[in-house]
Amino acid sequence: MSTPEERIRELGLELPEVVAPLASYMPTARTGSLLYTAGQLPIVKGELPVTGKVGAEVTPEQAFEQARICALNAIAAIKSEVGDLSKVKRIVKVVGFVASAPDFYGQPQVVNGASDLLGEVFGDAGRHARSAVGVGVLPRNAAVEVELIAEIA
Repeated sequence: MSTPEERIRELGLELPEVVAPLASYMPTARTGSLLYTAGQLPIVKGELPVTGKVGAEVTPEQAFEQARICALNAIAAIKSEVGDLSKVKRIVKVVGFVASAPDFYGQPQVVNGASDLLGEVFGDAGRHARSAVGVGVLPRNAAVEVELIAEIA
């Protein structure tokens, strides 16, 4: 079976540099075998490719892709902390925040972008509990933000 890093390459993806914190926090915090990531925005090379509320300026399909980028950024933060993604025993919990127009109710389908990528990268270890929450606004007018908890060997 291939490693998580190999699966990322097989998906045609590349782990980005860890996004620098936008305020007073750390990208990750570890306690015991649990590693928490800070909320990850879909930042690519320092920029948000899409901004606005899902169901208004942003389509659900665009937001799904933005959630995948958030998850990839979270994976990069994990790798920077543990060095080797094979040390991830499992993804325990994912929380996805979706900046939503008042009449948008598809938050779970948007956050599937993150959940699906985690499954593709980590296999069964990527299956997790999850919350998908609609919010009025996110930092930098991002459409999606994702944080996660991983168990580390």
